[in-house]
Amino acid sequence: MPTQDPILVVGGAGYIGSHCVKELNRQGYRTVTFDNLVYGHRDAVKWGEFVEGDMSDLEALRRLFAQHRFAGVMHFAAYAYVGESVTDPEKYYFNNVVATLNLLKVMREHGVDTFIFSSTCATYGVPTEIPIPETHGQNPINPYGQTKLMVEKILADYRKAYGLRSIAFRYFNAAGADPEGEIGERHDPETHLIPLVLGAILGGPELKVFGDDYPTPDGTCIRDYIHVVDLARAHILGLERLLSGGDSTVYNLGNGLGYSVKQVIETAERLTGRPVPFSMGPRREGDPPQLVGSAHKAIAELGWKPEFANLDQIVATAWNWHQKRAEVLA
Repeated sequence: MPTQDPILVVGGAGYIGSHCVKELNRQGYRTVTFDNLVYGHRDAVKWGEFVEGDMSDLEALRRLFAQHRFAGVMHFAAYAYVGESVTDPEKYYFNNVVATLNLLKVMREHGVDTFIFSSTCATYGVPTEIPIPETHGQNPINPYGQTKLMVEKILADYRKAYGLRSIAFRYFNAAGADPEGEIGERHDPETHLIPLVLGAILGGPELKVFGDDYPTPDGTCIRDYIHVVDLARAHILGLERLLSGGDSTVYNLGNGLGYSVKQVIETAERLTGRPVPFSMGPRREGDPPQLVGSAHKAIAELGWKPEFANLDQIVATAWNWHQKRAEVLA
């Protein structure tokens, strides 16, 4: 049952956040989106209220919380470029950790104790077992993963000290787009495989494949792709668990199925009927051969079930969005 009080979605103008805002409103929740629009898009927030602001601005957060009584907070506002986190770690530690502490501080000041956190499978580092369970050791190999793990640890400490109840969702590869084509995936720069593949089909830059000598069946990296709408629905199930009195925990979100880079290319070519221009390059440092997650805990405890569970469905929704966007830009 949706709450009378709104849900604050921090970073709700970004890719995953905007899909979550749409799904919250579809299910009858009221939302307030707070985003600095550094990477988010104002036109992606078509539902609920929008407030432009930055988590590093403590007074802006206080004004926001003074104007609304929030039932809970969903937090998506992180910098998420792994390579950049290596070359500019200060940017990542300040935004992803320090600014999050600001948000948690103002939540405490206003008695809001329900928090959904967008974490990542990057907290696991190089996996020692596949599929990866939540009990797998966490040993990030880049500052981005470290920042997410730090926040997870902060949340555990805040639960003991202040009673803050939270759920951290560790995603695998978010992909796809709103099936109705209203919003989709657009990053600048774009680093995600599926939009890069579709962009190459539509006349954008040639796709660069990093490595075909991995110990996988076709030599390219294998990843677990999870549809962004399935992610959004899991967040709402997590929110409802907390609102009904559930305690803090963590969940993986993935399909438990791995697809290689070559399989993604072949799927896109088959669905679009067009070739993907690509070239093969050397491996990137830090890319594990395979990342596939186990979501059995979320399925068992939240009753979550991915509805867009195969690669064809994921790529088809992304292609629909990319075609519409190409038409608008033409």
